[in-house]
Amino acid sequence: MTQGVKIVTIGGGSSYTPELMEGFIKRYEELPISEIWLVDIEDGEEKLKIVGEMAQRMWNASPYDVKVHLTLDRREALKDADFVTTQFRVGMLNARVKDERIPLSYGMVGQETNGAGGIFKALRTIPVILSIVEDMKELCPNAWLVNFTNPSGMVTDSIVRYGKWEKVIGLCNVPVMAMMQEPKLIGKTKDELVYSFAGINHFHWHRVTDLEGNDVTSQIIDKLYEDDNGTPKNIHDIPYFKEQLKQMNLIPCGYHRYYYRHDEMLSHMLEEYNDPNVGTRAQQVKQTEAELFELYKDPNLSEKPEQLEKRGGAYYSDAACETIASIYANKNTEIVVSTKNNGAVLDLAPDDVVEVSAYIGSAGARPIAFGSFEPAERGWLQVMKNMELCAEKAAVTGDYGTLLQAFIMNPLVPSGETAKRVLDELLIGHKKYLPQFAEKIAELEAAGVTIKDELARNLK
Repeated sequence: MTQGVKIVTIGGGSSYTPELMEGFIKRYEELPISEIWLVDIEDGEEKLKIVGEMAQRMWNASPYDVKVHLTLDRREALKDADFVTTQFRVGMLNARVKDERIPLSYGMVGQETNGAGGIFKALRTIPVILSIVEDMKELCPNAWLVNFTNPSGMVTDSIVRYGKWEKVIGLCNVPVMAMMQEPKLIGKTKDELVYSFAGINHFHWHRVTDLEGNDVTSQIIDKLYEDDNGTPKNIHDIPYFKEQLKQMNLIPCGYHRYYYRHDEMLSHMLEEYNDPNVGTRAQQVKQTEAELFELYKDPNLSEKPEQLEKRGGAYYSDAACETIASIYANKNTEIVVSTKNNGAVLDLAPDDVVEVSAYIGSAGARPIAFGSFEPAERGWLQVMKNMELCAEKAAVTGDYGTLLQAFIMNPLVPSGETAKRVLDELLIGHKKYLPQFAEKIAELEAAGVTIKDELARNLK
């Protein structure tokens, strides 16, 4: 690549953008950026302007001369880009409110990337990411796509499987947080430990050894029951059953709580759902985001505010910016990413996208072999991956039967008439963003299907 890197961020009006700028500023000496383009849609124009001005102030306060461009024209931004990062939410936070409240109104887990809500986030997002890929093929065919848009695993898999775009890496901040928090539990630093992650996004496990090759996973498990265990801010901290973790000798990611401690997690979610002063996680995030954008308006603010850590994606810039720097400078840094399996996890197909420890260099991600899981983890993983493949196929084809299959397979969706009712209500709630299901939605509306939850029903 020539000197002067062009970076395009789609979803540039996100409250996370200052986190990304901080990461790029920190790495400028190894990643000499010449221009940054922040792209958003018309509905996000005001946020784009606020966060864009904040991003430019951050660069102005640095020793580096970098221009931040703002645009609603994606194609203008993409021309000759070196790296494209994606961090958008189709339907914005109101769509997330529906993803949470509609399932919860039927006593079912309502969550952004898991269960019924996670499937619908994929249905809205995959067609958009595939249209971005088509633009990239035309306007920046040599660029790398670094995806942080959730559900990151399904989105990344769809880019490879349906977009036929291999130059993509999916990212998540959850492994970053685990590797920040856990070493100190046993009096070590990250550099004194070797981490091995495997699974799929928001459904992975990891084990840890020291530099002599001794397994220290069990020691960390013991400490998880004593100290701050690094659970992300957006996940209610119900402890796992210690006997289960000891048996598998693996540490599950925070999202496994929805599966391993389903009843307790659902009970907590219903408590918040039923309390008008609290509301679901999306309603809480709307409040946090409103506060952040008020801060971003301050013309004197030129660094990332501490409040950003309250958002669930704290520290993701470390993964995103380090990934880009590692590709650019062929650093072969070890990072946990979503990438093509290529035999790293023997329990899944070689062309499945998995979330694994990998070396990142100019050729992209080279996944580190993990091997096979024991029956319990293997069973969970294969069900979850195949459920995701059904959801991806439904997103691309608009086939209702395939979508119903994904719902019935999903462990967080009790199968039966209620599952179908929740599915139908979510289709109606997200009508604007699901043109591939237009015919089915019209049929449901003609049959008089309406959304039970009043707040979700009245959201645009």
